[in-house]
Amino acid sequence: MRNIITFTLLILSIQITASQSIFGKWKTLNETGKTESIIKIYKKNGQAYGKIIEITSKKDRNRVCDKCEGENKNKPLLGLVFLKGLKLNGKQWEDGEILDPKSGKIYNCYVTLINNNKLKIRGYIGFSLLGRTEYWYRVKD
Repeated sequence: MRNIITFTLLILSIQITASQSIFGKWKTLNETGKTESIIKIYKKNGQAYGKIIEITSKKDRNRVCDKCEGENKNKPLLGLVFLKGLKLNGKQWEDGEILDPKSGKIYNCYVTLINNNKLKIRGYIGFSLLGRTEYWYRVKD
């Protein structure tokens, strides 16, 4: 009986841990609370990356990153990998970079899973007190 209980608890903890991941599709919201874009966060070489896979505004779908510098200069926003190099440290993904396509600026960032359906993204300069926080919401498939 003890083995059955232990096995059941182990399976439940694995399922809970597996479902609580930053990976998948997330929606970003604009100032009015409407969906602005869909982001796909994926894992590559042990690090987390994010790219824009959908833009809801028809007028913005063909926009390019005209204020960006370097390799992202004039790249289409749709398909742009703008979240790069996050490394897992405990429950937080950190030491990454996030590109603000509106300003073309790159910030340090970290990502924390608040719950299975809410993600906290913090972009900052220098140290995390000087920055901005956004919340993204999981897209149900």
